Amino acid sequence: MSRIGKLPIHLPAGVKVAVADNVVTVEGPKGKLSQAVSPLITVEVKDNEVVLQRQNDERECRAFHGLYRSLVKNMVEGVSTGYKKTLVITGVGYKAEVQGKILLLSLGYSTQIMYQIADDLKISCDGPNKIIVEGIDKQRVGQTCIEIKNLRPVEPYKGKGIKFDGEYVRRKVGKSGTK
Repeated sequence: MSRIGKLPIHLPAGVKVAVADNVVTVEGPKGKLSQAVSPLITVEVKDNEVVLQRQNDERECRAFHGLYRSLVKNMVEGVSTGYKKTLVITGVGYKAEVQGKILLLSLGYSTQIMYQIADDLKISCDGPNKIIVEGIDKQRVGQTCIEIKNLRPVEPYKGKGIKFDGEYVRRKVGKSGTK
């Protein structure tokens, strides 16, 4: 039995889950999310909990069991509390600012980079060197952070670039350090 898949998902107050035609829809105070589920997995809502069960013990079915349980749990958590990630910009002259639905980034290139902010996400800047990405979909928040981070990845010699808050970047010694 899947250790993750067999655990029930507790529904917080104000969150409703509906299942129709292998599509799970979760609605809460922050918004609404839906996810298609494999026909090998059955989703039941009972007693303020969501329980996922699989049809058989084949390898693919066992993998889907844990996967869809995690996806539904992330949706429930997203519509109730939301997700938030912070990026930190390091480097002389590197900065970020939000103008309407565009994130302007000065990252040492000859021109500014304009990143279009999606409608379902909220991006704000806490000072010129901190970017905060918030949303209800965990996958969208993470993907957006990675796209912004890849505009100027952290280089290992001086540590200039964009990284997650709390991320450790291993530093290298330059040429003069080998003597």
